[in-house]
Amino acid sequence: MQYKKLTLEDIDYLKSICSDDRVFTGEEIHDDYSHDEMIEYGKYIPEVVVEVLATYEVSSIMKFAYKNNIAVTPRGSGTGLCGGAVAIFGGIMISTVRMNNILEIDEENLLIISESGVLLMEIAKACIEKDLMYPPDPGEKSATIGGNVMTNAGGMRAVKYGVTRDYVRGMEVVLSNGEIMEFGGKVAKNSSGYSIKDLMIGSEGTLGIITKLILRLIPLPKMAISLLVPFNTLEDCIDTVPKIIKSKAVPTAIEFMQKEVIEAAEEYLGKIFPDKTADSYLLLTFDGNSKEEIEDVYDGVAKICLESGAVDVFISDTDERQESIWSARGAFLEAIKSSTPEMDECDVVVPRNKIAEFMKFVKDTEIKHKIRMRSFGHAGDGNLHIYVCKDNLSDDLWHDKVDGVMKDLYNMSTQLGGKVSGEHGIGHAKVAFLRDSIGDMQMELMKSIKLAFDPKNILNPGKVF
Repeated sequence: MQYKKLTLEDIDYLKSICSDDRVFTGEEIHDDYSHDEMIEYGKYIPEVVVEVLATYEVSSIMKFAYKNNIAVTPRGSGTGLCGGAVAIFGGIMISTVRMNNILEIDEENLLIISESGVLLMEIAKACIEKDLMYPPDPGEKSATIGGNVMTNAGGMRAVKYGVTRDYVRGMEVVLSNGEIMEFGGKVAKNSSGYSIKDLMIGSEGTLGIITKLILRLIPLPKMAISLLVPFNTLEDCIDTVPKIIKSKAVPTAIEFMQKEVIEAAEEYLGKIFPDKTADSYLLLTFDGNSKEEIEDVYDGVAKICLESGAVDVFISDTDERQESIWSARGAFLEAIKSSTPEMDECDVVVPRNKIAEFMKFVKDTEIKHKIRMRSFGHAGDGNLHIYVCKDNLSDDLWHDKVDGVMKDLYNMSTQLGGKVSGEHGIGHAKVAFLRDSIGDMQMELMKSIKLAFDPKNILNPGKVF
């Protein structure tokens, strides 16, 4: 793909749209803009970074880029894990981090309206202050809400409440030609033609740039209690999950973790985990409006766990206990990253009843390729995070091994009826695995959709397909 390189005149034009202090070139561009959280996927420096403040600025930039065939990369906080917000072809990077205003909390319709650069943690805080909750709960709270929508982020509460897609009612989007469109709205139902809103969700900035969002809220549950359940084997741990789901109990979260990941989090945080005597653990959370209501549910789940081989069931019903457990769970990724000079990540999702089979395959793969792998994930919805660690391997041996591991893991996921990504997206790092997974026909359909929205292929080129 050939794109126009920016000239000094082009930069001056961008500065005429935005103020000088929000347009960066050359050494002014911070290194963070060259990569996301996975530096291993390469650094790509944009020719210019523009930190926009308003939709009309995004529109003006896109009209200019469309007319001159300039590649544009939309970016939020850059917390992605697949290289989805890096400027592979240089060009203009549009950063939405300064579009960070919450515009309205509509308590009558249970909606929040915000600009796309608002951080997830700020959305959560604003809702709690109104005794409301935005249910999606991805692990990275410093991600922008626009980035969450563009990857259809899931998180730990997806078991009970669903994923980001389930809470997007409407959006304002700037298309590749600069046109400003509104998809969806405040309405609770909509059967008015194709749902273009839903096409945008998970599109990773390849179809348009989201500038404003209307998100559904729910009343804030008054309390939450967690269970930490140790098992002697991973098999017993994972095999318990379908039994919990089948019992019609509805935990807010069902996470699984193993001892070695807990120990890594302890070292990283300098905090002691409540228990690490077992090989594997389930971490379950239940929320509701009274302790009695929650107890009715978790008593039955605790019994199922003990009958399925759990060593014990620890109840976490104080803020201190909750913090000690969930802070460790939230630090797993950073703890693994800090333990190795380089790593690669697999974010597969498989049917819940195939989790145990896939995790056994992960262990076999670790032995086969003689490489350290660490795993944790959302057992309640089959979304597993597998991290392959370089440690002291040479660069050549590392690349050979990690390529083989990834092929094996994604092939097994497909065989088990799974998908390449549960919540992190495709970016540019997972394109080949997506193609192998869904086949040429689906890839061609996706390309056709892309061309309908972006005929010049200037929006986030090199991503998804």
